[in-house]
Amino acid sequence: MPTSFISELKSSDSFADTASFTSSSPETAAATLVPRLLAQAPASDFEGGFPTQEFTWLQEAGLLTAPLPLALGGTDFAEVRHTLPLLRTLRHIGHGNLAVGRVYEGHVNALQLLQRFGTAAQVARYATDAHSGHWFGVWNTEAADGVKLEPLPNGRYRLHGSKTFGSGSDFLSRPLLTAALPNGGWQMLILPADEQQPTYDASFWRPLGMRATASFRVDFTGLEVGPDDLIGQPGDYYRQPWFSGGAIRFAAVQLGGAEAVFDETRHFLQGLGRTDDPYQRQRLGEMALLVESGNHWLRGAADHASRAAAESDAEATVAYANMMRTAIEEICLRVLQLAERCVGARGLLKPEPFERLHRDLTHYLRQPAPDAAQADAGRFVLDRTAPAHSLWHD
Repeated sequence: MPTSFISELKSSDSFADTASFTSSSPETAAATLVPRLLAQAPASDFEGGFPTQEFTWLQEAGLLTAPLPLALGGTDFAEVRHTLPLLRTLRHIGHGNLAVGRVYEGHVNALQLLQRFGTAAQVARYATDAHSGHWFGVWNTEAADGVKLEPLPNGRYRLHGSKTFGSGSDFLSRPLLTAALPNGGWQMLILPADEQQPTYDASFWRPLGMRATASFRVDFTGLEVGPDDLIGQPGDYYRQPWFSGGAIRFAAVQLGGAEAVFDETRHFLQGLGRTDDPYQRQRLGEMALLVESGNHWLRGAADHASRAAAESDAEATVAYANMMRTAIEEICLRVLQLAERCVGARGLLKPEPFERLHRDLTHYLRQPAPDAAQADAGRFVLDRTAPAHSLWHD
């Protein structure tokens, strides 16, 4: 059996000390980390595992603070004009390890929401936390016992209830979560989880893939936050195009997973000497086409991100994001199918990485409401009479 592409990377010269390089941008830093992330991924691939070492590398590479404003020691990475390098950075990290990409995407999302809806004082306060090594994330999904905010006489709030799929769980110290107010409004807040520690239920997390995200159930009952911990106004979290338009971030991470499958498939066939097989060539040609079409979707999503600056055009932004996430899902599913045919049963045996890559990408592709997302794009175009060439490019 040929040595895996990931194993070869681990022993290559590119597997250098992460702290030894100086990146010119977050995108460059993420690209440099890919071989190390690939090689390290199996170490945390178990229920309850978490890629702690990998997040140390991301922090050393400046990716923890990259989404902050320049004036606060970041790179303005969260600004709309930097959408393409942001998506490419997420793609690189997803290529290295989808679990790391998922949690890092949540970190970026939280800091974007903070900068969009928080006060200047809050942004500065949490920027200091990020520089001190605190990781952020977004926890919104919940079951029947969802989180509620109880106002207290002293101006503080008591939390009741829990969230599900709390990616990063107790490894995150600054999760951003939504909670229901007594009047039914949804309020964002950032919990200082190192001071107000929730209860984590690891038994909830028995997944097919993405084990290393540690996406536990998190119970906040009895914890308290102050008014300065509340971010924005009730309902801000669901404001469009920001809410649905954010799907382009997780789609970029998913595309990175497809790239990893493509690279490993190609290396596997090269190691077996199967490069002259016409059927393998046809499959790899289709996989190359699929992956590159995904990169064009990243560029298209970045081009349309400028629409987000005007909420009056939110529908177009959301519709394009829904098309992009749908296209990336279909690309990834087809890449997985082709890879299975290429490597056969032999390639799916450990220690080949296909088994883990397949589980992780299959699980991560199961994002909420995929059919509704595509139907919403259809509704948008049916409500308009503009010719196809001008729907997205005027």
